[in-house]
Amino acid sequence: MRALKAMREKRRQRRDVMGTAKLQLDTSSRSGKIVFDQGTLLIVSHDRQFIDNTATECYLFEGKGRLNKYVGGFFDAKQQQANFWASKAVEEQAKVKKTEPLKEKSAVKNDRTSKPKSVKLSYKEQRELEQLPQLLEELETKITVLQAEIADPAFFQQAHDITDAKLKELADTEAELETAFLRWEELEEKKNLADGKA
Repeated sequence: MRALKAMREKRRQRRDVMGTAKLQLDTSSRSGKIVFDQGTLLIVSHDRQFIDNTATECYLFEGKGRLNKYVGGFFDAKQQQANFWASKAVEEQAKVKKTEPLKEKSAVKNDRTSKPKSVKLSYKEQRELEQLPQLLEELETKITVLQAEIADPAFFQQAHDITDAKLKELADTEAELETAFLRWEELEEKKNLADGKA
């Protein structure tokens, strides 16, 4: 009880410490001052618009005890959070797609062993096989550059159109890399089978 009285007395003495009820009343008069102060202010509020108008960084709970930092106001943070989870979903889909062709390949291998065929790379396939390692390297470099750009904290301070375009470019490049890698594996396997029979 004494501690509660002491805390109330301290709050009365300091004008910059406010209870939540008083914060709502004083928000409009103090928000201008808050924006121009050079210090750091931690705001916990249910008023999303107020946070969006005043905050330069937001911390959002992600679940399982994780707290992530996002640049911008509340709505910017929610958009970045949605983009993060969307990219996670794309990665999961890519993992699933990556395992599906392996299952199909094992079925194809079983067919190949039962039906011996003459397998030889055509001239066009030989040229493609020679060019694929360079293409794979270029795509991996491009992905590394894009990931570095997206990892920059200032990335999400750009216009929404720019960030969406970069995220789409990254997803497209990753898909292109996956396709090129599968094609390289297919041609390499075909070449090895032809060499083994010769």
